[in-house]
Amino acid sequence: MDSEDKIRLKRALELSEENNSMLKKLVRAMRWAKLIRLAYVVIIIGSAVGIFYFFQPYIDQLSDTYSGLKNTINNFGGGL
Repeated sequence: MDSEDKIRLKRALELSEENNSMLKKLVRAMRWAKLIRLAYVVIIIGSAVGIFYFFQPYIDQLSDTYSGLKNTINNFGGGL
């Protein structure tokens, strides 16, 4: 093996080590992106459930009021 081949081999080794470190960084960034995306989805779904839990009594009250109003209108219309 002459000196030119050794230089090429050394250069190939340096490039492969550099590529390996770049790939490791890329994989790490992808993992963080997945984790952040999962947290984002959990926050969105949790907020929706929390909002529904908070407003459910008001929604039930409106539904009962609407049902009562509908019954009153039906009773009034049936009496005529």
